[in-house]
Amino acid sequence: MSFPTIDRTALLRCLEPPAGPVSMVLDSDTYNEIDDQFAVVYSLLSDRLTVEAFYAAPFFNSRSSGPGDGMQKSYEEIVRLLERMGRPIQNVYHG
Repeated sequence: MSFPTIDRTALLRCLEPPAGPVSMVLDSDTYNEIDDQFAVVYSLLSDRLTVEAFYAAPFFNSRSSGPGDGMQKSYEEIVRLLERMGRPIQNVYHG
């Protein structure tokens, strides 16, 4: 298998940090562990990120009765965080 050669100048240009805000989506099992709640809040408060959407991810452990239930609980947790932050409840999807 051969890969195309990228000239060094083009390669270095691709590795430069973005000049402005980065558009992103966040796929998260927010109800599962506290770190994802921090990720949701941080992404919304950051001036370097533009959140395009949130996707509630499934999980299955002692906090859920199955992957679908875990995903629904994560969806509800994302909505709850947005409400507490006074943000519009939009672009939140089941994952």
